[in-house]
Amino acid sequence: MKTAVVKYGILVVAFLGILLVPGTLNSQSLGFRGQAIGWTTLNPAEPFQAQAGLRYIPELSFSLPAGNYTIDGEFSANIWGSGIYSGDSIELDKQLSPYRMWIKFSGDQFELRAGLQKINFGSAQMFRPLMWFDRIDPRDPLQLTDGVYGLLARYYFLNNANIWLWGLYGEDKIKGWEMFPSKKNSIEYGGRVQLPLYTGEIAATYHHRTADPGPALPDSITLGETSPENRFALDAKMDLAVGLWIEAAISYQDFSFTDLNFKSMLNAGMDYTFGLGNGLHVMTEAFGYLQGEQPFAADQKLLFGLLSAAYPVSIIHNVNAMLFYDFSNNNLYRFINWSVAYDRWSFYIMGFWNPDTYNLYNVDPRTSLYGGWGFQLMAVFNH
Repeated sequence: MKTAVVKYGILVVAFLGILLVPGTLNSQSLGFRGQAIGWTTLNPAEPFQAQAGLRYIPELSFSLPAGNYTIDGEFSANIWGSGIYSGDSIELDKQLSPYRMWIKFSGDQFELRAGLQKINFGSAQMFRPLMWFDRIDPRDPLQLTDGVYGLLARYYFLNNANIWLWGLYGEDKIKGWEMFPSKKNSIEYGGRVQLPLYTGEIAATYHHRTADPGPALPDSITLGETSPENRFALDAKMDLAVGLWIEAAISYQDFSFTDLNFKSMLNAGMDYTFGLGNGLHVMTEAFGYLQGEQPFAADQKLLFGLLSAAYPVSIIHNVNAMLFYDFSNNNLYRFINWSVAYDRWSFYIMGFWNPDTYNLYNVDPRTSLYGGWGFQLMAVFNH
């Protein structure tokens, strides 16, 4: 708790200091907006489950010219509460925490951003081997995810190549595809080089951290052991007659309580918009999640296929359907979303029909009941 207070306090003081710099008040731009979300989910499968929740994300932002440079900042909070009825009991949950809290210093070809921020990259659309620092569920129409504390530097070359460098503050919670969180108060670091390639781009990415299985496994198994983890990835995307992409990532840990220290993920996908009516967008991906004693060994594996279709019925109505097939367990996941968007309001009617044992994404179980079949209603107000 004290560590969090210190982190938030430093950023707030920096923000106030910028606002109070003499001679800048007339040129700075301040903005305030917010997003209010209400949802309810019904899952009639045995046992019957129902969830209702409210979330509000207020956001304060500023932009301050500084000669040939710009200083920007964003400060937002995640305020939400929910109740889940399951069988004969009701479980209540709530949260009040920072959502984004960062300051950015940028010029024509670079930017330096520090604080609580979202960092994501890669070519894959749905099953993302490079989902390293977020937990975005592609079925979530709002694409909400927790951020990470860190320092991110990016430099953009004139030929559209760019370089990313980052350092992160290790927290004892899961992010991305991680099975074990990072060692608390440790330092993570990495980088990415992205180059133009014909009609697309190609990139190589690296990340290092210290994994700590303590919060996930009993001490009788881990014996208090931690391990360095190194991740490597390659991804590429091309726009030809169709959109094509490929993404591959591998990570290595060295734990004594398991021999399956290599984790590999592969994705290949394509998309195309057919000239039917208002335009039918179709996407397909193949994904493999492998664990083994050697790189890309499949001592344990999950193989998925995806087919997605989206159609804009009108300016305000849109329908999107997704099919996920688990080849390893012969399970089929179905999801459909009808959305209605006005100036400030958006409404979503979502239906799902999935296996009772949900084994698709590393999502937050507090805000989803996607096992079995049911539907979800969501209303969003933006101001």
